[in-house]
Amino acid sequence: MELRHLRSFSAVARTLNLTRAADELHYAQSSVTEQIQALETELGTPLFDRTGRRLRLTGAGERLVDYAHQVLLLVEEARAAVDEQPGEPAGELVLGALETLCAHRVPVLFTDYRTRWPKVAVTVRQGDRGYLYEAVRGGSVDVALTFGAAPADPALASEVLAHDRLVVVVPPGHRLAALDEVGAEDLRGLGFLATPPGCGFRAMLEDALLGDVVIEAEVASLAAMCGCVASGTGCALVPETAARDHVATGRLVAIPLHGKHSRAAVTMTWLRRSASRPSVAAMLVSARAAFAAQPVA
Repeated sequence: MELRHLRSFSAVARTLNLTRAADELHYAQSSVTEQIQALETELGTPLFDRTGRRLRLTGAGERLVDYAHQVLLLVEEARAAVDEQPGEPAGELVLGALETLCAHRVPVLFTDYRTRWPKVAVTVRQGDRGYLYEAVRGGSVDVALTFGAAPADPALASEVLAHDRLVVVVPPGHRLAALDEVGAEDLRGLGFLATPPGCGFRAMLEDALLGDVVIEAEVASLAAMCGCVASGTGCALVPETAARDHVATGRLVAIPLHGKHSRAAVTMTWLRRSASRPSVAAMLVSARAAFAAQPVA
């Protein structure tokens, strides 16, 4: 199987659209079609069902997807390992992070890393937890920063860098605004804005209130959530860093949560086998130093 055939197959399998895949690969659509057909001929089975209005993977195609992805990932890792000299980080590195961490923690880390290792071209990518963990598994993100524990996966390595205090944010004048801290008993019956089910912060809210949560609305972005609360819609449980700008301008009051669920771990996750790459190893060291120098809470 030729790598170019696997690259074309992987792109078409992801997009289920020949035109879009050809644009991504900078090939003519006819070239992509020919490569897919060559791969199907070599394997002796169709990889796509072309009978409907849109492409669909056949059973064989679905089974090939993960293998193709791993082969292409190993090729990229091999190329990166050859390009980088031991102890001299170079090449490319993608750092992924949640929205709040991108805004408040990544800039210092990014600047420090680029100053130390100018030969590395760093890309910062923002996404939710699910996207970031899948991106690390798939190799499109080298190191990810998230809140909460990383998933149990033998292919992944993770480390808690710091803990961020959780706060309940309310508008000035709210009945909770005068309190020094709050617990579950103070929050029962209040309407909360929350992230969608499956998000780490939704789980933190439910844990803090022992599942007794009144959800007024779901908002995917913590920044948008803080803005909605500042405008008078409900209240929210967020990391202290997410509310910092609104608190500084007086639009929100942040009351620390007390109890065993009062802090959120800031976790760094990477593909275990990629730690031997100098650029990745240097990012792990830089992240530890950046968070140690400026602990979240």
